[in-house]
Amino acid sequence: MKISLFTYSLAGCLTAKKLIGLLPEEEIAPFCARRLEGPETEGFSRIPVDFRTFYGERFGASDALIFVGACGIAVREIAPFVKSKKTDPAVIDIDDSGRFVIPVLSGHIGGANALAKHLAELMDAIPVITTATDINGRFSVDTWATQQGFVIGSMKAAKLISAVILERDIPLATGLPVKGDMPPGVYRFGTGSLCEKTEKMTEDPPHVGIYIGWDNQKPFRDTLVLIPKTVHLGIGCRRGTSCEKIKKAVNAFIFNNGIDRRAVKCAASIDLKKDEEGLLAWSEQEGIPIAFYSAEELSEVQGEFTPSEFVASVTGVDNVCERAALIGAGELVVRKNAADGVTVAAAVEYTEVCFE
Repeated sequence: MKISLFTYSLAGCLTAKKLIGLLPEEEIAPFCARRLEGPETEGFSRIPVDFRTFYGERFGASDALIFVGACGIAVREIAPFVKSKKTDPAVIDIDDSGRFVIPVLSGHIGGANALAKHLAELMDAIPVITTATDINGRFSVDTWATQQGFVIGSMKAAKLISAVILERDIPLATGLPVKGDMPPGVYRFGTGSLCEKTEKMTEDPPHVGIYIGWDNQKPFRDTLVLIPKTVHLGIGCRRGTSCEKIKKAVNAFIFNNGIDRRAVKCAASIDLKKDEEGLLAWSEQEGIPIAFYSAEELSEVQGEFTPSEFVASVTGVDNVCERAALIGAGELVVRKNAADGVTVAAAVEYTEVCFE
């Protein structure tokens, strides 16, 4: 974790040094006020005169900002740079004497609440947590989703869930295996396999709820979708196929098969395509990493596949996209689709919804 640490008094420097000693594994950049002098400041860089630019740079480059001093200082310095709960770093304030640890910003997604509790435990201090779900002992969906590595489909929906869960329990629907007891404020809603349509779960769903899955389902009027990045795409294409054709074929495949685009983790193909310009350009433009495997490696993948004598004669393996999709995944969920010289298949990693 990259931490920027700021302090504004000699007493604060001593508290900051104590904190640094308790976090030997973290990458900490400590700064103090320019006016401070004395042995207490040893090891600290000075906050520059152009402090507005300085704080903006630290805000963008840090996983967490820790202010040792008055909470108002932290609020004033970060105010111009606050943008989004999804991207803002954790911001924590600690008083000069190290008695109180206060998460100021990004308590859930940014991890400020968890970090504040951890620091308070290390320093024998008091964590001052003010987020409603935490102080009421209710399920914090954005914190949990971030810990699980799930994509939060909508921050607006997450905010609604966090408000409603203070008043009543929230239903959670998923076709994924659930491990552990449901947390306070959440109950299991419906049953069904991974691809089962939500109409089969219920005919009269509650208005507000959570759905976890890689497929495009919204079983509630206001659904917070949590998306595990578990989909592997297998792609094959004719030599010289353009990036535009590949993009069009993949997008159509994703849409037609009910896959949430945000669930796509990676793609794969045969090593004969490792210099295919259109495929490489598609990977770069879409931000989806792609790996290439030999015919021998693809042939070793176990399962039932859609064979093609033509593909076998060209590549040495009877099917490229289905086999490629399954490498590193657990289940082939969409078999080969072919369009305009591009073939695409999808597999998913085994994923649990874990509350343990």
